[in-house]
Order: sequence, then structure tokens, then C-alpha cells
Amino acid sequence: MSLAASENPQINPWVIMIAFAILVGPFALGFHMHYPDEMYYTDAAVKMLQTGDYLTTYLGSGELRFKKPIGTYWTVLAGFKLFGVTPFASRFFFLLAGALTIGFTYWTARVLFEDKRISGLSALIIASNPVLIFSATRSIPDVLLVLTMTASAVGFAGLIRFGDATPKKYLWILYISLAFAFEVKGLPAAALGGIGLIYLLFNPWKKISFKTIFHFPSILVSVFIGLFWFAAMWKIHGPTYLDSFLEDQVGTRVASRYLLIVQNGFLALGILILIFLPWVLFGFTKAKKSIINARKEDPVFFWFAILWGIAILGMGAMTSKFYERYLLPVAPVLAILLAWVLVKADYESRRTGLKIASWFFLILNSIVFLFSLWLNFNLGASFLIWIQFGLALPILFYLGRLTVKSIKLTKAIAYGFMLLFFLISTGTYQISLPDQGQQVKEFAAKENIDPTGAIGFIGNLHTSSKIRIGLGTDFQMIDLPRYEFREELHKYDRLIIEDKYLDSIDASGYAKQVISVNWASRAIPDLLFAAGSPEFDKLLEEKGQKYYLLEAK
Repeated sequence: MSLAASENPQINPWVIMIAFAILVGPFALGFHMHYPDEMYYTDAAVKMLQTGDYLTTYLGSGELRFKKPIGTYWTVLAGFKLFGVTPFASRFFFLLAGALTIGFTYWTARVLFEDKRISGLSALIIASNPVLIFSATRSIPDVLLVLTMTASAVGFAGLIRFGDATPKKYLWILYISLAFAFEVKGLPAAALGGIGLIYLLFNPWKKISFKTIFHFPSILVSVFIGLFWFAAMWKIHGPTYLDSFLEDQVGTRVASRYLLIVQNGFLALGILILIFLPWVLFGFTKAKKSIINARKEDPVFFWFAILWGIAILGMGAMTSKFYERYLLPVAPVLAILLAWVLVKADYESRRTGLKIASWFFLILNSIVFLFSLWLNFNLGASFLIWIQFGLALPILFYLGRLTVKSIKLTKAIAYGFMLLFFLISTGTYQISLPDQGQQVKEFAAKENIDPTGAIGFIGNLHTSSKIRIGLGTDFQMIDLPRYEFREELHKYDRLIIEDKYLDSIDASGYAKQVISVNWASRAIPDLLFAAGSPEFDKLLEEKGQKYYLLEAK
């Protein structure tokens, strides 16, 4: 990827991308938090390594799952191939996708606008977008979708700027990116891409000819990329897989009740505004005038961004259950629109608002720093955590200097937001790590557990995925049905079982060992108050969440 470097050293896209990876990395590359949907992709990737079948996707129970295209599974698989089966490997390329999204946002803005302030501010706005940050810390499709859709936005930007004289590279970028987006998420990517192309063909300000848009070589390659997995699944499994895919894409996800659609629509609009705080506030006083000026200056891009925004709100409204991550695919384009309007509104003259926001993040970071320092001092920490504190301290002083001197405030705000996640990970290190998977991995190595023979799992399924990563490819662990697991017990000589299910079975015929103890969510307040006291270990043993290994006698 070729990104034009800003002449302004304060807003260099490469620096922002590296800062994003460094500051968000500690939170992303260990299971400080684990999103339930990650299990679908990590479980399948482990199974791919075990079977050598890199096309078919399975659940942890061994059942087939065809609800999503192959792109996300292969991204997890690539991490496992490169680094081994670890939490770090499962999320590495998703963190990288988040950083690259910032770069493509900058690139799109540079294609559209000569003013480098717009591209630089766009990069800062999207780098501090909470939905992008959270998505970059999870091995699920959303961050891959926003990366590929933002890459396609570079192609759209080329068409918007150059019209029928668009260099062919922008058409290649557009169609190849949409193909990869389709292999990540399916129909939502096709819908956004189709809406954008139709708009360019028929907008009244700068119509693009069908001859320009219909670039046969890039379309042909893109169709092959986009449909490869679907064709392979049809050949291997027949049309059955398509029923599952379409049910997820347009069946259970599409709401039919009008009240629910209206509720989701307003919820999506409210969240769309919230995820761009505090940036939307800085041009508030001149919003009307600056929006009108922007619309007059470049109506093609203005209404393209608005159309994509409306489209994603409509898609969110039509879902049976709305999640904030559904807004992410168009967030970079809206960040560019917002940056453009802010520059038009002369946002940098709003020193008071910028300084208040900078102080807010500085104080919040300082509170998190002191709390995490206290927690780690009382409970003990690894050398790497103290290195994190050592890195965070000069960054805090640097942001404090910018804030006090009232210089580079946009940079201070964006970096202050990202620093929060860097510091939060030093606190959640004590609460969440080592996760159950790493504890089971250590236990299996210490006790020299024989990997032959399948292990039945009874408990929380996203904990199962962490344990499956910990055990790696040598062990076969099968998730048993949540309610009918008793009928399956006779098939397994070994079980891993969550503590709350232990009384549901007759364990008299098994030897029992504790293989994992973690902070239970209900016990976190009590454990925090006991941090550093002699009672802490006893309290953790009493109130912690446990997993047991049961072996038939």
C-alpha cells in the first residue's frame, strides 16, 4: 500500500498506525476480554489445522457451520500458521487490520482533498473510534469488513475525483477490495458496493459512464475471488450450505416488526453520533454553514458519504438485534466527512473545547494508571507489565505537556483515547490473565496429560474456545450440548467441566482435579477490596470460577 506521507510531521499516517498497534496491542493480543463470537472462528481454525481441510468450517461441537464466508476463518488460520495456536496469533491480523484501516482512511482523504489537514484529522478521528478499537481486539469479521470497505473507498474516491479519466489502478482497488469484503461478510459488502456504484452512475453532479465503471479485467478477477469459497462449498457440500448462509444473512437477522425497525433505527443513529465524540462537538457552532459550504464544494463526495451513512443505518434498523459494530463499515468515510466539515468550520479556533477534551482524557488516563499501579503492586505483576507502566508514564507526561501548552490538541485527544486501552490492559491483566486456556495448557504440560482420546467439554462455550486454543492441535475437545450433555457422557473417559455443572452429573466414577481458577465476574468487587491482603488467595479459591478435569477411574 502506498500512502502519501503528510508534510505536517504532527499528523503522519504511519506514526498513527504504529501508535494504534502499540497502544491497542496489549489489550488485543491476550484474552483480557473475550467476545463470544470469536469461538466460531478460532474453533474452526483449530479444526482446519487438525484435519487439513481449509475450506470447511466446523463448530467446537463438530457440527458444520456455513453462516459466514471464509475470509475471517482464514485470517485466524494465518495467525495460527505463522505464530502457533495462541491468543496472540488468533488476533494478530485483526489488530493489523485496524491499523491499516487508519492508513486507508488517510489515503482516501488524500485522493479526495488537497488539504492535508483533512486527511490527517480523518486518520486521528478513526484511530480514536471506540468501535474500531474494540473490533481490532476481536477475531470476528467486523474489522476485516471495515478494512476492505475502506480500501474500496480509495477506489470510489478515485472515481469521484477523476471521473471518466480515472486511472485504472483505482478500479482494481475498488473491485478487488469489494471481492475480499464479500468473502469476509457476504451480502452487506455487496449492498454497500452496489449502492456506491449505482450512485456514481446516476448522480446529477458528475456522472461516471458505464464504460468507465465496467472494467472487465478487474471485475473478472474480483468475481473469482468473491465467489471462490461459495463455489467450492457448493461442489463439496451441495446446496445445503447455502440455506444456512442465507438464513444468517437475510433470515434471522432481518426484522419484520415495524416498531423494532424504528427502535433500531433511532438506536443506530444515536450510537453513530456517540462513536464520533468528542469530535462532533468541535464544529457545532458553525455546523450549518460549514456543512453547506462542504456540500457546495464537492457535492459528489458529500452525498456519497451521506448515502453510505443512511444505508448502514437502514441495514442496522432491519436487524432483529442491533450491535454498534454494524456501523463500522462506513465509519472511516464518515470520519473523512466529519474532518472535512470541521476544517471548514475552523475547528482549531475552538481552543476551549479542544483543551477540555484533552484534559478529560489526561485525567481519565491518570486515574486508570494509578488504579492499575496499585492493583499490580498489591498482587504482583510480570516484568512486561512494569515495562508497560514505564512506557505509559512518559506518554502521559507528553500528552500533559501538549495539553498545558495548548498545542497539538487533536493529537493529544486521539492518543489519549488510545492510551486508555493500553493502561486498561495493565489492570485487566490481574483480573483476566492467565485465561482459562493458558491455565489448562500449563496444567496439561505439568501433569503430562496424554492427548490421545477425545475430551468432552461442559460449560461456557466461549471459555471452551479459549481452552481449545490453550490445548492446541494435539488434543481433540468436543463441546457437549448444553442441556442434553448427560446423554453424551458415556462416549468420553475425560471431561472438562465448569464448576456450576459439576452437581449435574454423577462424578463418583471420576478422579477430579482443578485445572483453572479465575476471577468470577460476581466476585470482582470483593476480590478488588481484598487485593494485597492475606485473605485474597482464600477468597479467590472460595469465589473464583473453576474448571475441573474429570478422568474415569
